[in-house]
Parts: sequence; C-alpha cells; structure tokens
Amino acid sequence: FMNTEAVQGKWNEIKGELHKAWGRITDNEWEQTKGDAEKIAGLIQQKYGEKKEEVGRKVKDVFNRFTSSSGPGA
Repeated sequence: FMNTEAVQGKWNEIKGELHKAWGRITDNEWEQTKGDAEKIAGLIQQKYGEKKEEVGRKVKDVFNRFTSSSGPGA
C-alpha cells in the first residue's frame, strides 16, 4: 500500500501536516501509530468522530504528498 521506508523518512513532516489538520491528537498518540495509515485513520476517527472512509482518504492524501516523489516504485 505504501512505501514504509519513505514514510519513516518523512514521518516528522507527515506528522506535522496531520497535526495541522487534527490538532487535538498529541505527539505521543501520533508516535504510537508508528506512521501506519490505518492506525492513524482509526485514531482520528476515534478523536473526531469523522467517517472512516473520509479520514482514510485525507490521511492517504497527506502520505502521498510526502512519499510520491521518493524514487523508484513510488
């Protein structure tokens, strides 16, 4: 689904971007997701009560923005 290494390499940037959109989630909570898009979507859904599909799409958009230009296979 997503290049984990690319996500790990960009995690701080991705996390910062996600935090702008969902500021009630703490840094510690972000870290517990370990950059896993599914876990992130679940966390956001839990905190904000947004629809899972909607959250999943937004999270993927952020991930794609930071990882799509990360070399071969991206």
